[in-house]
Amino acid sequence: MDTTLDRRALFIDGEWTKPHTETTVEVIEAATETVLGTSALATVADIDSAVAAARRALPAWRALSPAERAEYLDRFAAALRARAKATAALASRENGMPIALSINVNGYAPSLMVGYYANAVRGTERDEVRPSAFGGRTVVRRDPVGVVAAITPWNYPQSLAAMKLAPALAAGCTVVLKPAPETALDAYVFADAALEAGLPPGVLNVVVGGREAGAHLVEHPGVDKVAFTGSTAAGKAIGEVCGRLLRPVTLELGGKSASIVTADADLEVFAANLLEVSLVNNGQTCHAGTRILAPRSRYAEVVEAVTETVRNLRIGDPLDRETQIGPLVSAAQRERVLGFVESGRWDGYRVTTGGGTPADRPTGWYVEPTVFEGVHNAARIAQEEIFGPVLTITPYDGEEDAIEMANDSRYGLGGTVWTTDEERGLAIAGRIESGTVGVNHYQLDLDAPFGGVKDSGLGRELGPEGLAPYYTAKSVYFGTR
Repeated sequence: MDTTLDRRALFIDGEWTKPHTETTVEVIEAATETVLGTSALATVADIDSAVAAARRALPAWRALSPAERAEYLDRFAAALRARAKATAALASRENGMPIALSINVNGYAPSLMVGYYANAVRGTERDEVRPSAFGGRTVVRRDPVGVVAAITPWNYPQSLAAMKLAPALAAGCTVVLKPAPETALDAYVFADAALEAGLPPGVLNVVVGGREAGAHLVEHPGVDKVAFTGSTAAGKAIGEVCGRLLRPVTLELGGKSASIVTADADLEVFAANLLEVSLVNNGQTCHAGTRILAPRSRYAEVVEAVTETVRNLRIGDPLDRETQIGPLVSAAQRERVLGFVESGRWDGYRVTTGGGTPADRPTGWYVEPTVFEGVHNAARIAQEEIFGPVLTITPYDGEEDAIEMANDSRYGLGGTVWTTDEERGLAIAGRIESGTVGVNHYQLDLDAPFGGVKDSGLGRELGPEGLAPYYTAKSVYFGTR
């Protein structure tokens, strides 16, 4: 494997294009703190070029039949799949994600999503004829919304980009993808695959950029819709701009999800799923269940089970398949997480395991997976999104108390219920204010909508519902013949 990668051109209008300036960004490997590669950094002028290319490509792309677009997407999916292992390794080097997870979410998931939406539109009709309640008929036409600005973060760079690219392209939209600079290098895989698949020039454009470029893309007059995943603060700023412009927007934002352990829960099942549910991707996951709510009658048992499970997690090189906890994405992210740990200590909460950096990992942005017990639900570490491997355990008195605590949050993205009674689990899940909830399990489903409520965002991705934001509906009325 090459030790460095250089991507000094942007992908615009089907070609590798020299940026307007020579400004670049270095991508640092999370485990070694050394330069992994260099990426071009788009300016406002480069954003203008990418949007113009997407607008030029739009008429021909949306004029294709759904079946014709699906054929392009099938080739695109195959090209992504052929690169899956290398892409997964590259993303792990960029952001520290353990390779056992990355091979699925950064490797194979993008091709699966592209294939899913190719199949979703294949055989569909543009027009639906409906009888009118007042006589005559109405033709309801679905048109692609137009040029989509897809702005994606660094934590799941490939899958979160594919959540936007796949339905947008399938619906007949053209896309300008602006990935995060921290994971700039793997984003160019989409461009490589687009070239191999023969996507028409301008249908997909990839421009790595910073905040100024992103802000310009959001408010660009040539953009018809924005799809964003990232922090709540950034999402609110984007939402304000789109509201002023009356521009459709999908926002998948932060979370602080609760895991309700009921009195009848099987703690072995809970502990076995703790890594996947609460500490997945080193805690750098928006829907992670980092607030554990435990019944007071079993509180000591839950603290012991969580502490022992977390204490025994394997910290190591993200490219080692045995690693369960890798480094965080950057030095700044590590300092942010450690700052929350110190805040929890300052507030008087006890650390049962972790709480610092691993002594045997002097290089790399590692943080020990950390557990706080006895945490009040109003505490800062229980209310703010830490985005690192830090869990809090809070006691509750009765089911109503647990549900009230779960809902006492400005977020509403994920959540879990742990119980041996699935009907009870469903009933509790129905009362949690969240876009998604798992019962004895939590994993996104390609065929089901994902998204949040409250400060966790607007709109849904995945499933058939994931196509809807990329269409506009037009009604054509006909009278009685």
